[in-house]
Parts: sequence; structure tokens; C-alpha cells
Amino acid sequence: MTRYYIIINPISGRGSGLRHKDLLENFVKEHKLNYELVVSERPGHALELAREAVINGFDVIVSAGGDGTANEVLNGILESNSAAKRAVSMAVIPVGRGNDFAYSMGVPIDFDAACQKLLDPAHGKHVDVGKVVGGNFPKGRYFGNGVGIGFDAVVGFEAVKLKFLTGFPSYIVAALKTIFLYYKPAKLSVQLDDALLEGKYLMVSIMNGIRMGGGFYMAPNGSPTDGKFTLCVVNDMGKLATFPMIMKFMKGSQADDPQVKMLSSTHVKVKALSGSIPCHADGETVCENGTTVEVELVPAAIHMLV
Repeated sequence: MTRYYIIINPISGRGSGLRHKDLLENFVKEHKLNYELVVSERPGHALELAREAVINGFDVIVSAGGDGTANEVLNGILESNSAAKRAVSMAVIPVGRGNDFAYSMGVPIDFDAACQKLLDPAHGKHVDVGKVVGGNFPKGRYFGNGVGIGFDAVVGFEAVKLKFLTGFPSYIVAALKTIFLYYKPAKLSVQLDDALLEGKYLMVSIMNGIRMGGGFYMAPNGSPTDGKFTLCVVNDMGKLATFPMIMKFMKGSQADDPQVKMLSSTHVKVKALSGSIPCHADGETVCENGTTVEVELVPAAIHMLV
């Protein structure tokens, strides 16, 4: 019988995780699933719990939270030294703020629909993940959705500070605020599989998925199963030009803009030639003032219930 290990982050989505705890437990009881449910207690705890769950032989590890919780669970599974991790599936119940990880993996954003996916553990797909090395993670950190360098990283940092908003509106306000805070992008070297870019870039998004910030389509044609990253590289531009660019990202129509390059690669190394690199992976801070970030694709690394 399939064994489920459910990790709930109670503070995800400004408390949405805790509000959904009873609903989720009622669902698994109603369907007579063999489960253990735990509530994470601190940053990094979900990673520890997921790692232990793999060692203890659970078949499906469920992340009930937002992008940060999903990232921790993903890392807990993949960092486990147990050979059993190859047979472990990951599921996501998206009750966070942005839920970009779930969206990009193909998980229903609706709570009830996401719960239904738990009933068919044999169904799903193996998805690629990325691994980023640099800043706070000199030994590397896995990510499922994407890495943001520059403008979009600062937007994420600012969104977390907004205590009066959640979801997509918090990222909109943070983006407008960042326009005035982050208006001197660093000069970067961006090494790809078969090309080298150098210039002042507003941002470099390295996407395994599709969306960031709850509604910004950094890679509208991206896929976590195609064996490559989709890169969105945006040239430096004036503040006034940044406003309409934000609107294009909300529609996913930025590819036709002459200031935007859409590229692909399986390995990316970004180095600051002047200034510094702010960077996040799945919303987790990699560095605020880094000098080098290296990203590598790990194909078909984990089985997801989607």
C-alpha cells in the first residue's frame, strides 16, 4: 500500500498552509490513504523531514505550502543518500503565495484538484531539475522552477517584505518599487553551452519551468521535461521603458521585444564583470551581492504527481 508523507508549512501564503491543514487531513482520511502528516517548524525543516521520509521508506512525499516549501522538499528528496529516492514521488498541494513551482510542473492550482492527484500515485511524469552553485550554496542547491538574476531577484526580495499583501499583487507592488531601487544593473558575462554573452543586463532568468512571481511568464514556452533551460535575458534600459516591459512579461509576449533574448542551454555560468549579482532559486535567496553563479540541468531527476 502506498505510504504518503505530508509536510505542511503553516505560514505559507500568510497562514494559508495552516488554514488548509484540516481540509487536507480530512481528504486523506476520507480516501483511506496510508499517511503521516507533519507540520514544519522553521526554515529548512521541510528539507530535513523530506530527507528522513525517503530513508524511512515513504513512497510519496507531499509538499503542502508554497514555492519555498516545495523547494525544500525537492532538495530533501534529492539530497538523500538512500537508494530508495529513485522510487520516491513528489506531490504538491499549492497553498502558498506565488505557487509558480506547482504551475510550472503542471500541478493544478485549485486545492481540491491538487488533492485528487494524490489518489493515483502511479500517474505522473519525470521532470528535469536544476542545480545552482554559488552564494549561500557553495555545494549547490536544487530547484524545480527557475533561477532569477538581477531585477526579478530583487523583486522577490522586496515582495517578502510586504506584510500587507500576498499573491500576485505583492509581486506587482514589489516590481514597481524595484524599478526605483535597482536601476544600475551589473555588467555580466553569461556563458552558455555554445555562446558567450557580455553586457549590462536588467535580468537573466534561467527557467526550468514557465512562470515566476505568481504571474510573470519568464518562459511561456518552457517545459520541465525538454532537457534544457529556457533563458530570458533582458538588456539594461531606462526606468520608463521598464514599465511596459513588465506588462509584456505578464502576458508572456516579451520574446518579440528587441531588448529581450530568448535562449536555451543545459549549463549556464554567470559572472559579474562589474557590480554584483542578486540571485534567487525558486524564491530562495542564493545571494544578494554575489560574483559568480553556476547552473546545471539534471534531466528527469524526480517523479512528480501531476
